[in-house]
Amino acid sequence: MIAIPHHISPADYLALDRQNPIRHEYRHGLVYAMAGGSDRHSRIAINLLSEIDQHLGDSPSRFYGSTVKVNYKDEFYYYPDAFVTCDPRDRQDRYIKRYPKFIAEVLSSSTEAFDRDLKFTDYQNLDSLEEYVLISQDSQRVECRRRTASDTWETTIYEAGDRITLTSLNFEFSSDRLYRGLD
Repeated sequence: MIAIPHHISPADYLALDRQNPIRHEYRHGLVYAMAGGSDRHSRIAINLLSEIDQHLGDSPSRFYGSTVKVNYKDEFYYYPDAFVTCDPRDRQDRYIKRYPKFIAEVLSSSTEAFDRDLKFTDYQNLDSLEEYVLISQDSQRVECRRRTASDTWETTIYEAGDRITLTSLNFEFSSDRLYRGLD
């Protein structure tokens, strides 16, 4: 991620982002151009979204891919690779969601450190967030960070052959399904 080197207001960011074919994320006044993804990144995200789609069916929960923003106050606007919201307040704005319960990021070499650290720190401000999932594209490894009743976070690691449990969605599926179709 490379920041545009001057601070802008959230309103200016939103105007820029709506007019620009290149997606940008916003964090504390800085704007970051989104890097292009790999075929593995894309396939893993599609597989995850397909699994979630099958699971949620016609429920009132909604899932989104990387074209819809998650926002907290005026501090950040991010494009997660996948997220789910069940909060009816998130039906008011077609472009920005504020109450996700589940967020997943497919890790890449250019964003992994940020996704693991600062982005996770920012996402913890979302009271609605129950689970944050980091998915490796280089090996079959999924890291699920879950908010506990005492508002701390516990981590579970899943590897090849494991069944991945997404507690926030009451859903379990094979890690093989997440990594299917990869070269």
